Amino acid sequence: MKTKTKTKPYFQKEELDESKREYVVKEPPVEYGLQSSPHYTYADYLSWMDVQRRELINGIAYLFSAPNRFHAQISTKLSVWFYQFIQKRKGKCQVYHAPFDVRLPKNGKTANEMIDTVVQPDICVICDESKLDNAGCIGAPDLIVEVQSPSTAKRDMREKFDLYEQSGVKEYWIVYPGDKGLTVYILQENGKYNEGTTYVFSGKVPVGIFDGLEIDLKELFSLDQ
Repeated sequence: MKTKTKTKPYFQKEELDESKREYVVKEPPVEYGLQSSPHYTYADYLSWMDVQRRELINGIAYLFSAPNRFHAQISTKLSVWFYQFIQKRKGKCQVYHAPFDVRLPKNGKTANEMIDTVVQPDICVICDESKLDNAGCIGAPDLIVEVQSPSTAKRDMREKFDLYEQSGVKEYWIVYPGDKGLTVYILQENGKYNEGTTYVFSGKVPVGIFDGLEIDLKELFSLDQ
């Protein structure tokens, strides 16, 4: 079953009583103020020696904690299915899951001091091997999956949506564990994402970058005991 929607209807659901959703993990994003300047770069990011997980989005640092079990299981299943499909086809694409740094330079400026955006998507698929180095990925992955939690919903739908669109990520998935659905955005020739296709409850979701791969939603959202 699938319907087309824009991000607003799902964004509004975050106003519901989240205390009734067992999958919720409270992971409030906060700005990480290590110095008086509000703008950080990848060079700053590399200098922070604590064990906190964080992302940089346009120079602002956000902290976040580990996902809960349902979140982690969804991410693991998708990663395995993507990997197995690639291996079976003997493809060259690589699959990575968080924590894995994806640096997104602007205007071709790749020096550490010039990069102010570093994200850790739940899953990313990179098919251009030249974008991979020992530090992670530099440049836009072909596909990114973000599995939502209530505290990251606004960032996934706003900042990250715009960021991935502007960076040229071909396919962006937002997974809604509580609603047992996901929305797929495909980058168009004009450099903008389409309005998105939302799949809920059951049925199969085609993976745009892989011809022949479909994800079974019922299996994806079944929580192993």
